[in-house]
Parts: sequence; C-alpha cells; structure tokens
Amino acid sequence: MNLFFKTIGYVFAILFAVGAIVQFNDPDSFLWILIYAVAAIISVLFSLNRLRAVVPLVLGTACFIGFMYLYPTDFQGFGLEDGPIETVELGREAFGLLIIALVMFFYTVRLRRMLKI
Repeated sequence: MNLFFKTIGYVFAILFAVGAIVQFNDPDSFLWILIYAVAAIISVLFSLNRLRAVVPLVLGTACFIGFMYLYPTDFQGFGLEDGPIETVELGREAFGLLIIALVMFFYTVRLRRMLKI
C-alpha cells in the first residue's frame, strides 16, 4: 500500500480515536466509545495492511443501517439553536455513523482493488 493511503488510514484512526474520547460525557457513552474505537482500530489495521476487505464492509454496512435508523425525520441542523436537543443529538449521532460507514466502504473498495493488482 502506498504512503497516501496509509496516511489516510492513520488520519482517520486519529479522528475516530478523538471521536471516542469526546463521548465520555454522553449518557450512552459506552456504545459510542466502542463504535469509534473499533473504527479507529480498523483504520490502523488498514494502514498496516493487516485487514481483510470483509471487516470494513461489515462495519460500514452496520453503521449505514444505524444511520438510517437514527436519522431524525425532522432534522434541522447540528447546532443547539437548530431545533430540539434530542433531534440535534440524533442528527449528530446519525451523521457520525454515516462518516464511519463511508470511510469503511472506502477501505473496502481500496482493499478489493489491491487484491486485483
């Protein structure tokens, strides 16, 4: 794997680790810390080229399903002034899952292309 893709993996590992750390004040923090920590670990494994394509595919699919489940029908924005706090929080959580899903799908595509080379 070339340096560009390794760097992408490490950058997302750091971002997901920070995402896990900032969840400590959340009422359901254990679940979100676990989700972001797993995404960070998978990102490191991607950078180290120690990952099978099925792993990020499964996590990406689960996170995308979670995004569709959590996405509030009356989403108005991410700011506290953009609507009820419950809707704002659900929107933030849903889009966090969407970001993880997109990154995991990127890893899956990259790993599958590497197998064809």
